[in-house]
Amino acid sequence: MADPADRVAADRKFPTAFTRSAKGFGAWLFSGEGSGLGSKVWQTLRLGLKSLLLHKLRSGLAILGILIGVTAVIWLVAMGEGVSYQAQQQIKDLGANNIIIRSTKPPADAMRGGGFVIAYGLLRDDYERIVENVPTLTQVVPMREITREARYVDNVTDVQLVGCTAKYREMNNLHMARGRFLTDQDMAEGVNVCVLGDQTAKTLFPYQDPIGEFVQIEDAFYVVVGQTQNRTASAGIGGSMAAKDYNSDIYIPLSTLRARIGDLVITSRAGSREGEQVELSQITVTVRDLEQVDQTADIIRTLLEKFHPVTDYAIVVPKELLRQAQVLQMMFNLLLVLIAGIALLVGGIGIMNIMLATVTERTREIGIRRALGAKQRDIVSQFLSETIVLSATGGLLGVFLGFLCRPAIVGTRAVMTQIFPDVMSSLPPNIRQLEPRLAAWSIIAAFMISVGVGVLFGLYPARRAARMDPIEALRHE
Repeated sequence: MADPADRVAADRKFPTAFTRSAKGFGAWLFSGEGSGLGSKVWQTLRLGLKSLLLHKLRSGLAILGILIGVTAVIWLVAMGEGVSYQAQQQIKDLGANNIIIRSTKPPADAMRGGGFVIAYGLLRDDYERIVENVPTLTQVVPMREITREARYVDNVTDVQLVGCTAKYREMNNLHMARGRFLTDQDMAEGVNVCVLGDQTAKTLFPYQDPIGEFVQIEDAFYVVVGQTQNRTASAGIGGSMAAKDYNSDIYIPLSTLRARIGDLVITSRAGSREGEQVELSQITVTVRDLEQVDQTADIIRTLLEKFHPVTDYAIVVPKELLRQAQVLQMMFNLLLVLIAGIALLVGGIGIMNIMLATVTERTREIGIRRALGAKQRDIVSQFLSETIVLSATGGLLGVFLGFLCRPAIVGTRAVMTQIFPDVMSSLPPNIRQLEPRLAAWSIIAAFMISVGVGVLFGLYPARRAARMDPIEALRHE
């Protein structure tokens, strides 16, 4: 009979020998050390890590697949968020967060006024009420628009004479080619100054600088203080936004238009005359947040209904633009989900491939563990722990690289600008100015999905290993 001291020494060497030979990593687990569940889980993860370290290159390649997938998810979402943000800003520039209140001509039997003069539309008091009672607005711009004939010496053209305030330029994204736009001082003093649209300036002043010259409109003369840059005409969108050609406008202070022309406009047609009295043609308001557009429109509608017994106005909400913004965001999200799914799928297939090879190589080890009393769930937990270690390590490294997205993009752009300045300058401004925007949800989701992919693709190899016949496994060479 063997000496008890020799037996104890042999028992102490047994787990170490199995660990180093890569044929019995579970022996320690079943040696009785650590009776708690937490201790057992920790031992399982530690043995899984030791097993993976015996094949560093193979394990590294599996981790690399998950790392690339997680990094791709975070980078793609960041780039997509950046592109989506720019697109949202461009849509906002088109007026998606604006609400347009227009004067509309009601039926003849509902009009106010007498004789050949009819009065309808928005009032200056409506503008004051909107400013004072709607808290969600960032700016409110009134305007009055009339078709008139403009003249300079022998050059004549029909224009849209727009009485507006200084904020009109910012709201409509007008840029100056020469001079300046109208100012608050012009509005307060009611002076005879005007700003010409690009086409109007070219028609009236084809060969000279118009700044400082006088343009005649009816019996009044207006000194030209500025000229706007050419701007593509905005097309009508659905039924919500009317087409507008800003190049054929002449802008004068709203107070000047009221003093020189007044609210009453008389039109002669086929021997008859018709007069219309309109104080404001349009009030355009800008809402602070896109999500508040519909709510703000309802508030304005309720406010106007109290003081307009006849519906002589229309509230236009550019729903088409808002819907376009939502559809654009959904398209980006769908595209990113598909690309991210493909990237992580490739990483999961790599893990499954490696774990299947590992099961084949360690068939004899599995047989020994089963012979020592290991149950199927113990075999499954061992191999799942290895896949979790692989996927979690790859996920953490991918998250770390994900945080480098913005520095990498900005640095690459700076280097490319230095090496290829002509090529970079020829790119559209949106590409040159693109800034990735890290989304916190993408970082959390990418890591959780990477671990989930590891478990999903590691489950089949683990179950295959657990279902091996112990006797057949022990015979495997």
